[in-house]
Formats: sequence, structure tokens, C-alpha cells
Amino acid sequence: MTALPTLARTARTTAFLDEDEYFSRQRSATRELPDPEVLLANLTRCVLEAMSGARELDQIARWVTDEVYRSLQKRVVLAARSRRVRGTTPKRPAFTVGRIHRCEPTDGVVEAVVIVHQRHRSRAVAIRLEGLDSRWRASVITVL
Repeated sequence: MTALPTLARTARTTAFLDEDEYFSRQRSATRELPDPEVLLANLTRCVLEAMSGARELDQIARWVTDEVYRSLQKRVVLAARSRRVRGTTPKRPAFTVGRIHRCEPTDGVVEAVVIVHQRHRSRAVAIRLEGLDSRWRASVITVL
């Protein structure tokens, strides 16, 4: 008699897992996604402008994962505190996006380094894009 309730519970648990899997983020193949070059350049530009205080970080929230957003938010807050201590106002940084070096380690994943040239120095921005729900989302962004 106790086997029936256990079997029913197992069936309900399996049904929930299938629904969770169905409604969770779905991986997308590279052929289903647009060319990532434009997104890499624009995302780099937006991240640097957000860190300088010239752009709201919320504007790129849909293109990054939650972990990346929280990480960038910490850097934006630290940069704002630093500007406040120095008494400087936020201004749009002057830079040009240089070469984009990218590779595709697996289908639906692009890892890239975007070189950014400023007046007195050059920087590199490392980005990992993953194809999720038929669009690219950045799962890692590191400004070096």
C-alpha cells in the first residue's frame, strides 16, 4: 500500500522538473544567432561609459546575466565613490574600439577580447557571450 503514494509523488516530481526545464533558459546554436561583432563593440562601449558615470547600467541589463550585472554594479559604485572623493564630475570617456579578437570554443559560445584605445593608454575588455533564448547574453565581462 505504501508503494502507490511514493510512485505518485515521483511522477509529480518528474512533471515539475520537465516544466522547469521547459521554462528555463534554452541554449541557442550559433547559426540561430546574429553576428556577435556588433554586440561586442556596443557592449564594450556601454560598459566603459557606465563605469565612467556617463550611462546608466540598467541600459545593458537585458544583455548580461544577473551575475555580470551585480559585478558591474559594484565597479560602477566604486568608480562613483572615487569620483566623489576626488571632486570630479562624470563625463563621457573618449575612446575608440579597436580590434576584436574572438574564438568560439563550442557551439553557441563566443569568447572575445576587445581592444579599446584611449588617449594615453589602451585597455582590453574580455567578454564571454552565450546564446540563450535566441539571443546573445554576456556571462562574463572583465575590464582590464
